Amino acid sequence: MQTAAAYIRVSTEDQTEYSPDSQLKKIQEYARAHDLSLPEELVFLDQGISGRSADKRPSFMKMIGLAKQTPRPFDLILVWKFSRFARSRQDSILYKSMLRRDCGIQVVSITEHLSDDPTSILIEALLEAMDEYYSINLAQEVRRGMNEKFSRGGVVSIPPFGYRMGAEHFEPDPEKAPLIPWMFQNYLNGMPCRRIAAILNELGVRTGRGNPFESRSVKYILTNPTYLGKLRRSAKTSTASDTCSSHSMLLVDGQHPPLIDSETFRLTRQRMAAPRKAHTADTKAASSVYMLHGLVRCSNCGSTLTLAEKGKSLQCCRYAKGLCSRSHHIRLEKLNLAVLEGLKTDLAAPGCHEDILIRFRKRTNSETESAALSGLLEQELRRLERVKAAYESGADSLEEYQIKKAAVTGRIQELKEKLSRQNAEPVPAAADIPLSLSQLLSLSSWNTLSEPAKNELLKTILSHITFYRSENAIRIHYSI
Repeated sequence: MQTAAAYIRVSTEDQTEYSPDSQLKKIQEYARAHDLSLPEELVFLDQGISGRSADKRPSFMKMIGLAKQTPRPFDLILVWKFSRFARSRQDSILYKSMLRRDCGIQVVSITEHLSDDPTSILIEALLEAMDEYYSINLAQEVRRGMNEKFSRGGVVSIPPFGYRMGAEHFEPDPEKAPLIPWMFQNYLNGMPCRRIAAILNELGVRTGRGNPFESRSVKYILTNPTYLGKLRRSAKTSTASDTCSSHSMLLVDGQHPPLIDSETFRLTRQRMAAPRKAHTADTKAASSVYMLHGLVRCSNCGSTLTLAEKGKSLQCCRYAKGLCSRSHHIRLEKLNLAVLEGLKTDLAAPGCHEDILIRFRKRTNSETESAALSGLLEQELRRLERVKAAYESGADSLEEYQIKKAAVTGRIQELKEKLSRQNAEPVPAAADIPLSLSQLLSLSSWNTLSEPAKNELLKTILSHITFYRSENAIRIHYSI
């Protein structure tokens, strides 16, 4: 008796297809009639997912990966229609060919019977082309209908914060709508977005998705023309940008009442555009490593303090997003001096172990080469994982996988041998320079160390540093 697997897919876009239970019932009847075994664990279901892309169907990819095992766990894949297997001819040809050639597994449609005659190849290709045409045509018809509805001021999206869905159009939410004019007015009065977000969070207000407010959530609301009584929609099928300033957005008059006037919206846009250039330089500075990088915590929420003002100061990262209610701004130079003075004071205290030794050793050419080889080895190991993933997803055939795997495996073995020989060489200890931490901090050489070197050194002895803004004080937590 042959063993079969069942693949069932139901998409939200197709109203004529059978339900998952109906498809499974028909497949089970077919299996019994043809003396096939259909175990429950070999029934794969993707519900509410389009068939136009295979890699977005988790159960489908799981079934393909299982089919590649040796020995093969099943001999056939039963589907209600070939359109359930794939709506894309490219995916259909790729996976059917791979299953047939590499695994000896056939895909069988229980309602579209194909004979063993060579003409069945043409019939199957015709069915695949019709399925793809149906999918593309349906998407175009749905898009055309939505565009037509949108042009007449009809709703084609979920209501934004401050509105709720009425019978045919948006209507003001009695609880949230009054917050919209309040947000615009406070922003125009000089209140930053992060402070508006913090106040909303303190009041227990949540976004439309139920999340805490962030500064970007407030900015999104302040740039949304829906509050003017407008509706907006992307002019493209998809876009990475969803701001009202984007040229790819279409605006029409909606049927819902506005929550703000056009002058308020214009002034808000004008104020928001002004400081935008001033913040562009901070992004690059925030990525650099400095002496206290990752060590300083906010006393209010416990989050890390990150660079602000072009790297000249630190601020709580959650406060910048409006998720922390208390500012912890401090000049970086001032904090550096306070930490160093605190370390010196602690080390000079009675009972403190001053024999904490820091060993500096100049890196030899041998060690540098070992580090390079280790990096190359990690790179090849990641490449091997990608080769395996390409095969499991069906992008590569078994033969292609074997060729690529052999090449990468050979490089990995060669690098391991070189690294083994390199590590076998003795490392000279004559360059070691033991130095107590208290001596190091008092030496002028401390200032000659790079910022990453200082940071690495401090992280070996410190757990974290808590900054108390209200008291203008720090507390150093040691890990040794």
